[in-house]
Parts: sequence; C-alpha cells; structure tokens
Amino acid sequence: MTQPTPAIVPQSAVRRLPRVALWLFCVAYVLPGLFGREPWKGNEFTAFGHMLALAEGTSDWLNPSAWGQAPELDALLPYWLGAWAIQLAPSWLSAGLAARIPFALLLGLTLATTWHGVYYLALSPQAQPVPFAFGGEAKPKDYARTIADGAVLALIACLGLTLLSHEASPILTQLAFVSCAFYGVAALPYHPRYSLTALSTGLVGLCLSGAPSFAVLMAIGSGLLCLLDRQSTTAKTGRLHALLLLSMGAVVTSLATILDVWHWRLLPIHNDWQEWRSLLRLLAWFTWPAWPLAAWTLWRWRRQWTSLYWSRHLVLPMWFTGLIVITAMLTRSADQTLLLALPSFATLAAFALPTLRRSVAALIDWFTLIFFSGCAFVIWVIWIAMQTGWPAQPAANVKRLFPGFEPSFSWVALVLASAATAVWIWLVMWRTSKHRHALWKSMVLPAGGAALCWLLLLTLWVPLLDFARSYKPWVEQIQAVMSKQDAKVSKNVCVLSYGLDVGQMTAFHYHGDFDMKAIDITPVEQQSNCTWLLVDNDLRPGLGAVVHLSEWTRVRTIRRPSDNNEDVTLYYRRQP
Repeated sequence: MTQPTPAIVPQSAVRRLPRVALWLFCVAYVLPGLFGREPWKGNEFTAFGHMLALAEGTSDWLNPSAWGQAPELDALLPYWLGAWAIQLAPSWLSAGLAARIPFALLLGLTLATTWHGVYYLALSPQAQPVPFAFGGEAKPKDYARTIADGAVLALIACLGLTLLSHEASPILTQLAFVSCAFYGVAALPYHPRYSLTALSTGLVGLCLSGAPSFAVLMAIGSGLLCLLDRQSTTAKTGRLHALLLLSMGAVVTSLATILDVWHWRLLPIHNDWQEWRSLLRLLAWFTWPAWPLAAWTLWRWRRQWTSLYWSRHLVLPMWFTGLIVITAMLTRSADQTLLLALPSFATLAAFALPTLRRSVAALIDWFTLIFFSGCAFVIWVIWIAMQTGWPAQPAANVKRLFPGFEPSFSWVALVLASAATAVWIWLVMWRTSKHRHALWKSMVLPAGGAALCWLLLLTLWVPLLDFARSYKPWVEQIQAVMSKQDAKVSKNVCVLSYGLDVGQMTAFHYHGDFDMKAIDITPVEQQSNCTWLLVDNDLRPGLGAVVHLSEWTRVRTIRRPSDNNEDVTLYYRRQP
C-alpha cells in the first residue's frame, strides 16, 4: 500500500490561473528576441550558415555542410526547418528572422507539452492530495491544472532557459522533442492514441536532431518504468506500453543507423576537482530556481519514490532528469545538454508547491523581488545612460567595452519596456496583497521577473546586444576598408578565406553579400578570380604555404568590435 501523500490542499488553493495571464506570460517570454535583431555569434550563426546553404542549394540535404565544413552536431531536422522557413519567407522578410520563426514555435511547443505532461502526472492517484474527513479537498482536475500551471511558471523562471531557448539552433529542437516524449510517457495511461503520437514525434525528432542515443535510452528507460508501474495501469496494459516503447526504440535505432547519425561524443569522467566544481556551479545557476524546489520535492515525497509501490509523477521526471544530468557531466557542452533537463526539473519543482511552508514561500518571494527588481533597475539605468550620458560612469563603461557603438532610440521599445515594468510593479503589489491562496502563487514572481528582464534586454538593449553579438558591425567595417582600397568594390565580390569558421564565412556572405570561397576547397583556377583575401590573424604566419604572398598586398588587420580575440587580416590583389 502506498504511503500517505504529503500534499494537504483545500479546494480554495487550486484557484485557476487565468488563461489570459498564462498566455501573456508565455508570449512575453517567447516573442522577445524574435524580432529586431540579427543572428548572433556562436551556435546560432553556425546553424544559420548551414540553413542558408541548404536554402541556397549549395549543400546536400542529407549531408549538410557549408564551405566544406560539416556541422558539429549530426542533426538534420533543425537545418531543414530553418532552410524551409527561409525558402518560404516573402522577399521582405530577412533570412535571419525567417529562420528563427520555427524555433520560436518550438519554444512554444516546449511550454505546451510540459504543461500537458505535468497535468497528467498530477492526475495520477499517487499525486493527489490527502482527502479530508468532511470533504473540501482539492478536486483532481483542478489540482492537476494548478500543478501544471506552476510547472510552466517554474520552467520560464529557470535562468538557463533564457538565452539558449531563444537561439535558432539544434539544441532548441532537442528541447522541444524531449518535452514531447516526456508528455507522451506521462499521458500514456490516459490518452494512449495522443501519447503514442507525441512519443513518435519526440523520439523520431530527437533522432533527426542529433540525439539518437537520448531517444533510444529514453524509450528503453520509460518502457521499463511502464512495465514496473502497478498503480496507474494493469499489468497487461503496462506490458503493452513497455512493448510499444521498446518497439519505438528499435525504430529509432534503425533510422539512426540508416542515416548514419551515430556519433558518440562522451568524455571520460573528470578527475579534476576544478572541473567538478565548475559543473556543479553551472548546475546550480542554470537550473535556478527549480533545483531547490526539486530537492524539496524529493525530500517531502520521499516515501512515494523510495517504497516498493513508487509514484510515476516522481519517478518519471527523476528518470529524465538523471539521464540528462549524467550525460551533461560527460560532454563538452554541458550547458546545452542541461537545457534538456529543465522541463523535468520544473516538473519536480511544481510538486513542491503543495508542501511548501509559508516561510519558505515568503523567502522565495522576497529573494525573487530583490533579484529581478535589481536587474530591471540596472537595465533601465544603463539604457538611460546610453541615451543621455547620465549617469556618467555607466555611459563611460559602455563606450569602453563597446568602442564604436552608437545608441539609437525607439519609441516602440520604450513603450513595450515601460508597459512590462508597470505590469511587474502591479504583479508585486498583487503578490503582496491578500490573494495568497493559489498554489502557483510562489512561481508568479520568479516567472514574471525572468520574463521582465528578458523583455527589457530585448527591447531597450537590443541595439547594444546586436552590436556585441552579431557580425554585422564587423562586416560593415571591413566593407568600408575595402571601399577605401578600391572604390569599385561591388556586391557579390569574390573573397577568398583562410582559417575562417562557418559562422564567419556566413557572416561575410549574408551581411556583406560576398561570394566567399574557402581557399582549401576552391580550385586554383577559380581562386584567380578573387581580388580579396581574408585570413584568420592567428594563422597569418602560415599563409605562405597556401598562397603566393608576392601576389597579395596586406591592407590591414581588422578586429571585431567588442571582441579582442577575433580579428582577420585583409589582403588585396590588383588585377593586371
């Protein structure tokens, strides 16, 4: 027999979060960063390079590459989505914006599937609160809906979700499909047909997004959990669900083998304490504030997951979380891998809400209020300094860190940022008033603060962030140098490159409309048509081994604004 649940919840505590409010939370989190910016340096621009190559027909759809360089992650679907979006976009829509649209939809899908997955987990008998002797306990569906609302708010509040979930890169595709698989397993006892659809989508999507091993392990592990589950289904149904999941794992294995996407990138276990400390520090801030609540859930509900008749609403997210966290500790990109664990972390955090003491809830509120209000204050002060020059010190810091940056003013950004700040003030006033009964109340300020700061950054600071993280200012600077050297420089000018990565090559092609040719894969007869050469400055001493230096005149070395570690040297060849 299962142990009594620690959740003591009256009906008054499961007041429904208005759907309009929940939708506004999600919209305020998903849309900022979609408009008004260029693709950013790093994973996003590298992925964008492969999407653009597919869209322009210079890459094989089954073997994506850009300028002879294959993607670091053996993914197909993320690049297909971006390329299809670029091809279908109208002419007035930039390729960078078009490529981000499907990924914004994937972030929305992540939030939706997390909500539905937690809803069905909270419906399980083991997750329900203690029944009262004279009635008045929370009704099952109202309780499940409240827990699901809290899970979505906890997911939005996670600090690690902010940047990576707004970049058009394969890791966001993996996040969406992990959430689909999570929802599929969670809802399997209630809606087998919908669950199997979600599971198939999630597992196949993971395989095509560069994580076939994740898909297979999740299918096998979830199948074993279904087989051992004696509380939510009968033994016969559990065996059927386990067989279906194992069959899906076999299908994914076959698909990955056919597409040849089996590439293990696991590292040996670290034996350096500094490495472990860095990983633990990353885990602590990346999953904040979900991890303290998740730990509290495991403690308060310990009898439900340590007993023989364990509870699926705890064991399932524990399985997803454990698998992903262990994998993150064995990979080079631990932050990207940890991103996949946030939906399950948020699920565990949500089940802490029915057991939180008032003092703990108050501590969460006060810490969140101080932290996010302080962040918003800093964002506003620096924006005012950029616009007016006062306060002088923040304005001087911006000029020192981002030489060449010229601030710009936007009424639209100011109105949106002001409205968001006003909503935050109202939210704080509401939270500190007498409306303190709903379970999700403790997650309102963390989610609202995260959404506020992200929205402020991507409205007030978007020109500064674009200058710091995009390649456009650098490309414009190089174009200006070219024009001084040769006034006849035009679009689609041929430029050889040596030592540049996919992101840099894509930047010069996309922002400068250059006809980029990598010197190591371009035939010699085609190289003669190029009058310009861009060389990674670190590789300049070895340039003589690949070109005749007597044919080229060094123009100058051009450093990327706001980055002292990224510069190229420009060479010019005069035509006879």
